[in-house]
Amino acid sequence: MPAAFLFAAAMPAQADTGGVATYLKARAADGDGRADLAVAGYARVLAAAPASTVVAARAYREALAAGDIALATRAAAILRGTPDAPADLPLLPLAQAAARNDPAGVEAAVADLARTPLGVLAPSLRAWLAVSRGRDPAPALAAAGKSPVTQRLAAETAALLRIAQGDADGGIAAVQALREAGSPIDLRLAAGQLLFGTGHAQQARALLTGSDPVFAALRSGVAARPTLGYGVARLLGRVAGDLADQDAAPLSIALARTALVAYPDNDRIRLLLAGALAQDKATGPALAALDAMSPDSPFAAAAVDARITILSGAGRGDAALALARGRAERTGATPADWQRYADRLMLANRFADAAAWYRRIVDAAPDAAGWSAWLHYGGALEQAGAWPAARDALRRAVVLAPREPLALNYLGYAQAERGENVAAATTMLERAHALSPEDHSIADSLGWAYYMRRETARALPLIESAAAGDPVNAEIGEHLGDIYWAVGRRYEARYAWRAAALTAAPADAPRLAAKIATGLPRR
Repeated sequence: MPAAFLFAAAMPAQADTGGVATYLKARAADGDGRADLAVAGYARVLAAAPASTVVAARAYREALAAGDIALATRAAAILRGTPDAPADLPLLPLAQAAARNDPAGVEAAVADLARTPLGVLAPSLRAWLAVSRGRDPAPALAAAGKSPVTQRLAAETAALLRIAQGDADGGIAAVQALREAGSPIDLRLAAGQLLFGTGHAQQARALLTGSDPVFAALRSGVAARPTLGYGVARLLGRVAGDLADQDAAPLSIALARTALVAYPDNDRIRLLLAGALAQDKATGPALAALDAMSPDSPFAAAAVDARITILSGAGRGDAALALARGRAERTGATPADWQRYADRLMLANRFADAAAWYRRIVDAAPDAAGWSAWLHYGGALEQAGAWPAARDALRRAVVLAPREPLALNYLGYAQAERGENVAAATTMLERAHALSPEDHSIADSLGWAYYMRRETARALPLIESAAAGDPVNAEIGEHLGDIYWAVGRRYEARYAWRAAALTAAPADAPRLAAKIATGLPRR
């Protein structure tokens, strides 16, 4: 049954003063990404029909997305204890209690959360709760059971709580052990902030080593106190980070938004929130989440990247390019700013312009520029049609990284495609394939080099395998069609070309159409 009819049935007749129309307008605004209009609409309808769990459920989600915590709290109160209550509903009272340092409120919320799939958080949350009360967290952490997720969260929590309780060396050792076991980077980040917050600045700087710009900024002394709000936020943000690449935007939004309720000063979580909102097509709230970040934040540069990605994903490529350009041209711009702008120029097919900015990167430190910088520069030149200069840059990349599959693949394929020094190019591609046998693009490149050498029997299985592994890659699909045609499999050739045409760039459409119509000329 459509939600509007459910709402109409739940709403008293005497209260119907345009409520259904308002609800439908709110749903439409919600679907169009107009969060402000959606939230205002849901707030009015919820006031008119305070018993409607249908409206409350929509209002709860939209309020969390927009950051309207008052509306989310009202909606949550209606949903609590009903069949329509979402599993993440206890997150909001948990975060609110943690923010006001209310152990009893946190304990009640954790008890509710433990009965949901998010109960994996319960042992770690109870450990933070124990420390806030001056108790030993070990019994709570011991209740992690056999769930790998619960155990992993508990191990990370134990390491951070050792720092919070003054055992800096023990906490650092535990963090380093977890780091070697593959823990996310934010564990080290959290540990460093807690070390600063508990007066262990020297150990914090030693832990936050490396060239990562976030860590470099944090080494200036960005601190966090081990409060209940911080501990709850860290755990909610940890799970939100795990969900970032999954199709779970509503839950990611709920986790990140409530984490910020618990501890508003965590810009790492603000980035996660923006990403989840963008994944949910809520562009306005995603950009607003980034707006709340200080320009002096250690995550400011990452926020610029996120803003550009969000604008581009929302079809606002010109705005994304303009923002990248402004960052690149400002006084004090860094090679990272130039790289960001050059990357956007490449996406806009402005290859010569991109090459000029990539060149600026390699010129800034010729002796220190790595293979990746030369690869980007050479790739832009090649796309711009400046092949001799591109070849020199790509050779420099290979010299700097003779075992890097990407560099070997680019130079080898570019030469084979042009029929230039095909034997040496094929050798490079064979090395690249041996180094990265699961890379479908490299397998396609090697297969194409064999085809250029008329070694079709060696080419075909490689490109068939590449096409099976990456069926939406138009270039691989076109190559497969070409080889099928060459061996007389005309029907399969046209099928492969038609499949390639579905995902090919518009500029490639006429060439594929001609192949489908008339096939290939004799070689």
